[in-house]
Amino acid sequence: MATMVNVHEAKTQLSRLLVRVSRGEEIIIAKSGKPVAKLSPLDVAKPRLPGSARGRLQLREDFDAPLPEDVLETFDR
Repeated sequence: MATMVNVHEAKTQLSRLLVRVSRGEEIIIAKSGKPVAKLSPLDVAKPRLPGSARGRLQLREDFDAPLPEDVLETFDR
């Protein structure tokens, strides 16, 4: 369950709240007791590692061959 804080507390304690959010907690910010915003952690993707799929893919000899005429015609519409 998310923790609710008022706007004044959010302004004065923003750094501490961000530490809690970075650990996975969600924080609801309320104004006059009514929720208006939510601080939640971002889903940050891990950086790609070049070459990590090496040896897993195989290209056919004709991978760059021209497309058949019937397929090419669909692009001209």
